[in-house]
Amino acid sequence: MATGTKHPARDFLFEYFSFRPSQLLRWSPGPDCLLENARSEELAWKGVFETVPEGLVLPAAAFPPHRLTFVRWAFNYLNKIAARPAFSGCFGLHEWAMVYREENIRHGRTPLRLSPDDIAGIVETGDLCCTHYDAYRFFTPLAVPKNRHQLTRDTTEHFDQPGCVHVTMDLYRYAYKIAPWVSGELLGDAFLLAWEARELDMRASPYDMTGYELEPIRIEEATGRQEYVRRQQELTRKAEPIRTKLIKVYERLLEVNEEKRED
Repeated sequence: MATGTKHPARDFLFEYFSFRPSQLLRWSPGPDCLLENARSEELAWKGVFETVPEGLVLPAAAFPPHRLTFVRWAFNYLNKIAARPAFSGCFGLHEWAMVYREENIRHGRTPLRLSPDDIAGIVETGDLCCTHYDAYRFFTPLAVPKNRHQLTRDTTEHFDQPGCVHVTMDLYRYAYKIAPWVSGELLGDAFLLAWEARELDMRASPYDMTGYELEPIRIEEATGRQEYVRRQQELTRKAEPIRTKLIKVYERLLEVNEEKRED
């Protein structure tokens, strides 16, 4: 950001996601954790921590009431994802569908490693089976009808599943959406996982990422598809404990604030 240098993989983490680097660097202990002998000026989060005789605390009960509708929806959504089997047969073709038969591609400054005709051939002979709307919505018009599923924003919670690389990336969104009522450690873990998932996303894409020190995963070849599935499944395993911890935080916020409302 300081040098104005574009990076097609990493910029995504601050363009698609709305959390700024300065916000990401703000640490929080999470809800109902006493920071002994702490002072408010020592924390970057202002106006949310309460001063108690022993130091500072961020009560779960202080979560903004108007945001509980989202918390309730996200809690149910995350539980649905956790309960579903992971699917790992998409081979990252969503990035190929985003440049299919299209002259004005999203990352115009990054060269493609295959010709447009070769890319079209991979899309046309492959099986487009994307289950994530926020990837699907960037498909080119000619690629949309080729997808196995016709997705909408309203069907998100019905199609998303834990094997999806974008669903794994989105754990970062569900962490920062409740900041600072999520620990800095959990937020950081979700961000680093999103970073790893995004790099896999672009390595398996038709873009030539070698200029960014990212070697291609050639999903147009059998060995490349095998490598993609292996790495996709690794990400799925890494995502499980992060999702579980997030569900517990969401559950805590709901329990405390539902009790407060009943009182």
